[in-house]
Amino acid sequence: MLTTQKIVPCLWFNGDAEEAAKFYVSLLPDSRIDRILKSPIDTPSGPAGMVLTVEFTLAGMQYVGLNGGPQFPFTEAVSFQIHCDDQPEVDRLWSALAEGGSEVACGWVKDRWGLSWQIVPKRMIELLNDRDTERARRAQEAMMKMVKIDIATIERAADGIS
Repeated sequence: MLTTQKIVPCLWFNGDAEEAAKFYVSLLPDSRIDRILKSPIDTPSGPAGMVLTVEFTLAGMQYVGLNGGPQFPFTEAVSFQIHCDDQPEVDRLWSALAEGGSEVACGWVKDRWGLSWQIVPKRMIELLNDRDTERARRAQEAMMKMVKIDIATIERAADGIS
């Protein structure tokens, strides 16, 4: 990949960067594997010939997956938001990312590699930013009780419908 971004996030994996990248690019349009670099020498993370880095584009943004070893697992300190147009997109992405991972809260899910994602409906953001602060408060209270976000439930809560 010819890097066009000034900053490219590098994600540290324990030997499965290629598998993770292939999974991620299968989820979103404008995504692809750009290049796989196999190490020409033995490194602390593995022998010569192993996949060292995977350059990939995810929804138009460039990333690098590095097979660095087990020293640095992912934490919730970094997460990626996916802004969704509708409930079917929320449901599809949630199911795919939660498989082998764990559902957290308020739209957060950890995938099987431990990377945290926020599955965020665009409508939820609109409701949380409503000029009517009571509508926004009710929407946020509803969202805070959820694991996977349900747009219709947040809409009803914002409207004051139980």
